[in-house]
Amino acid sequence: MQNQTKISPPTEELLIRASDVKRASIKLAQSSNDNRQKALSAMADSLYARADQIVAANEKDLQRSEEAGLSQALLSRLKLTKDKLNTSIEGVRQVAFLPDPIGLRQLHRELDKDLILERITVPLGVLGVIFESRPDAVMQIASLAVRSGNGAILKGGSEANLTNKAIVKALQEGLNVSTIPSNSLCLLTTREESLSLLLLDKFVDLIIPRGSNELVRFVQDNTRIPVLGHADGVCHLYVDSDVDLTQALDIMIDSKCQYPAACNAIETLLLHKDIASSFLELALPVLRKEGVKILGDKTSQALGVRCAVEESDWSTEYLDLKLSVKVVSSALEAMEHIRLYGSRHTDAIATKNDDIARQFMLSVDSSGVYHNCSTRFADGFRYGFGAEVGISTQTLPPRGPVGLEGLVTYRYFLKGEGHIAADYSSGMRSFSHKNLN
Repeated sequence: MQNQTKISPPTEELLIRASDVKRASIKLAQSSNDNRQKALSAMADSLYARADQIVAANEKDLQRSEEAGLSQALLSRLKLTKDKLNTSIEGVRQVAFLPDPIGLRQLHRELDKDLILERITVPLGVLGVIFESRPDAVMQIASLAVRSGNGAILKGGSEANLTNKAIVKALQEGLNVSTIPSNSLCLLTTREESLSLLLLDKFVDLIIPRGSNELVRFVQDNTRIPVLGHADGVCHLYVDSDVDLTQALDIMIDSKCQYPAACNAIETLLLHKDIASSFLELALPVLRKEGVKILGDKTSQALGVRCAVEESDWSTEYLDLKLSVKVVSSALEAMEHIRLYGSRHTDAIATKNDDIARQFMLSVDSSGVYHNCSTRFADGFRYGFGAEVGISTQTLPPRGPVGLEGLVTYRYFLKGEGHIAADYSSGMRSFSHKNLN
């Protein structure tokens, strides 16, 4: 997508479908916790029953995308094996048993006798989710949407069309045997529909783009609907001078190599000058064995890194077996580098010095800041959210992996007995502002 792309007004058909989702979301918001839990169980059962058709559809998408020259990183995200599908189905079941996020009373206050104020959590309404390559995202988003009482309009990349259709068909069949309207979920399949989705501010309450920097920026620039998401995952690991080198090596290998196509994989390694030589002596053979292309600044090149890093590499999300290395003189220099080039996604420090770690964690303004552990833990499932609709790198909440709690808002409910504001302006009555249990 380019910023000069012309966005056509929504077609009548799309307006009808969006309106249907909006109406369904109102019913869904009023459904009981038990009914939403049963709906998710039915969705999981239906996915399991249609597993062979879903995997077969994915194999066709993979073959077509490979022939079209889709990048290896995107092919990796597109692939949906039987094991990966089963894991996603189990995730749907787990979301069913997470605590209900709807109807929680956050505030209970007596403003005056018989004038009671409450702040209660409610669903957002309708989520518009645009994502690339990852068909497992359909299951995560759909389960979180239904569990949190939200409708969802989903638009996946064309490379995953067949897989997405098979998944959504199974999900809707599951909803059909529950009390939840099946049109709570809607799948868009064309590029024109995804563009028009950005104009549906009367029906859609939040847009969640999951994909490339280009996609996210385009969405942010072309809609009046609030947008939640992150553009890049330029994650860092800083190895401090006071460190367990073996532990740091394990953290680095996991953060880079365990799944390099993930947005929470590190792209830059920052090394304190006092341990740079000894750490690279351990790390370079392992990284090369893993097939990682290593780019370094002049200091790290003098210590064995063969290829020179370019200025643009520091702000590049590789999503591949590629790593930039820089030697720094202090933790402060490492933090400054992250401030200049990071994307506020996830950054980590490896150190035995708790004071340095605390300074790092309080100074680095990322949605996740870790001490002595892999950046790959930045994930809704690993956080115990069951799944996530995406990762937000904005400063305002929700931030980081967004699960159920990030998909609700709140309303103020005020109940009185004929109270009028004029009585308080005139002094006839006064506020008690008494907090209740």
